[in-house]
Amino acid sequence: MTLPTPSAAASLEVTDEIGSIPDSSMNPKGSESRSPGRLAWKRFKRDRTGVISAAIVIFFFAIAILAPLIAKLYGKNPYTTYASQRPELLDAFSYPSGPNGGMSSEFWFGIEPQLGRDVFTFLIYGIRTSLGIAVAATLLTTFIGVVVGITAGYLGGKTDYLVGRVIDILLSFPSTLFFIAFMPVVYGLFVAPDENTPTSLRAISLIVVLSAFGWASIARLLRGQVLGLREREYVEAAKVTGASPRRIVFKELLPNLWTPIIIQSTLMLPAYVTAEAGLAFLGVGIIDPTPDWGVMIQRGAQFYTEDLTFMLFPGLSMVIFVLAFNLLGDSVRDALDPKSKR
Repeated sequence: MTLPTPSAAASLEVTDEIGSIPDSSMNPKGSESRSPGRLAWKRFKRDRTGVISAAIVIFFFAIAILAPLIAKLYGKNPYTTYASQRPELLDAFSYPSGPNGGMSSEFWFGIEPQLGRDVFTFLIYGIRTSLGIAVAATLLTTFIGVVVGITAGYLGGKTDYLVGRVIDILLSFPSTLFFIAFMPVVYGLFVAPDENTPTSLRAISLIVVLSAFGWASIARLLRGQVLGLREREYVEAAKVTGASPRRIVFKELLPNLWTPIIIQSTLMLPAYVTAEAGLAFLGVGIIDPTPDWGVMIQRGAQFYTEDLTFMLFPGLSMVIFVLAFNLLGDSVRDALDPKSKR
């Protein structure tokens, strides 16, 4: 007795049905589209606030990078005192003689009271200085925080205890008062009292000091993350197979820490922008005549009762940038970690 065999049509029908079943192993593009990075990017693109904020942030960074080219095309620079060459630009009280702070087709944002410098070029170079210092401080802070946090969490024991106490001290320290009191001491270590402190030294000192007090928060966060990750099965399996600590950190732990690292960095940069501007405003950071956001606000505070325009542009631009970057940080957090979205 022989079993009945299916017809050719039935065989083709069964084959078609089987072939229509999606196989993710045979479709690398499908599996790639479901990767965490692509899913986060899709979530971010659906966030209109995040997209607009990203565009604003990119615009500010483009201005900072292209500031010399923009100034060259504009035909002016932030250091020339145009009122000394053309006294008619200022009135008898050393304020811009034209309306709205001297705004015109020649001076787009007007001119500075007393000195007569061009406000537009001073602003774009100020953005360049402030963002440069903030970005450098953020990168250095993130690097130190990642190294210290992962080391403390992975090693544990006395190392974790010692690092934890140092973090507690730094987080409880009044950093702003320390900056005001200690920055002149830092400058005095490298420059004689009767000499002017170079701008490069001021910038490097700001980056180092901001990073020295800023790494504690990200280190504490990553330490807690690593303490939980090091007990996972895949980490224990790596240890059993004889993987070196370096391989465990870079192959097993670090890939699971990129989300908090990116989120903390995006929230840290605008904080450093305002901190740097605040130190410049207090006279312990970047000082005049170097263009800087804080320097412009400090100068504008002296004349705002008579000429609000000079203070309006740096103040408004800083508020827009910091707000946009904070909103961008929130959008990045929601895209990378949807569970955190309220």
